[in-house]
Amino acid sequence: MKESGSVSELDLALVHALQIRPRAAWSDLAPSLGVTAVTLARRWERLTEEGLAWLSAVPGPAFSRSRCTAFVLVSCRPAARERLAARIAGLDEAATVELTAPGGADLLLDVPAPDVAGVHRFVEERLALLPGVTGVECLFATSLYTEGSRWRLGSLDSAQLSALGRADRTDSDGEPSTAALGEVDRALLDALARDGRLGLAALAERLGTSAATVRRRLGRLTRSGTVAFRCDTARSLTGLPVSVTFRGRAPVREVNGLHRTLATLPGCRLVAAVTGGANVLATYWLPGIGGVQHHETAMSARLPSLDVTDRLVGVRTVKRMGHLLDADGRRTATLPIRCW
Repeated sequence: MKESGSVSELDLALVHALQIRPRAAWSDLAPSLGVTAVTLARRWERLTEEGLAWLSAVPGPAFSRSRCTAFVLVSCRPAARERLAARIAGLDEAATVELTAPGGADLLLDVPAPDVAGVHRFVEERLALLPGVTGVECLFATSLYTEGSRWRLGSLDSAQLSALGRADRTDSDGEPSTAALGEVDRALLDALARDGRLGLAALAERLGTSAATVRRRLGRLTRSGTVAFRCDTARSLTGLPVSVTFRGRAPVREVNGLHRTLATLPGCRLVAAVTGGANVLATYWLPGIGGVQHHETAMSARLPSLDVTDRLVGVRTVKRMGHLLDADGRRTATLPIRCW
């Protein structure tokens, strides 16, 4: 295997495999990757220790249908940007905090919450009162068509994907709404938000219960779509260093259809219908700044009814779904999201 910086092709293939089958045993993944289970375990341990990759529990597909996700745009005094981003990253409610290029909003936040009132309390009672904040705009997701847990690194070839069984399901298995959560469920989710590959025995020990109980509760949470698992990597290693979020306006009757086209454009991380005058939000990871114009041109050609109203270029992600990142995008710590 060739080396790419400090990460090999095998490392990237391992991340892709875990995006598809996040809690699979190393022995199940080893044949498709052509190495031993011991090698995979050792590689994953190094990647996580160096903050290059991590796997965690995140809100599943049922969350957006029964609870609330908001994208919050924050404006601030120029001198306060870095300090404010770090302070907001320390707040549990802000799952993701991204610094954006000057010219529009200064920060873009992802705020999942039990309900609209929870977002309102966070914005009015905590966020808006922070020193340096000069403006806040809140966009509620009315439909979340695709998000980061569905993004794939693209390092596996077709034969490897076939060997893995293409077990690439992120939808729930038929239970219509989020499962009611008890104290043990919340403790389980908290542990898995820190390390999504913790085994049943380790989880049982942490929770003071049995492995059978953990298996039953985790199965219920995943089948209902309450929780999903997401394998992330430092973005500097993906070959896609530029992030852009497009805001657009489209006729309401067409929004449910255009998301399919937006999701097929390369590097798609997020497509959502949102409240506000610009009712479509889409985020992409791109290989260079020129990709911003390329994507917008493709949108214009394929979706003539979509009017792009703003482009938010990400400068740095300070926090991604509860994980604090350094300037190189490596994970340095975790503040588990507790939106359930």
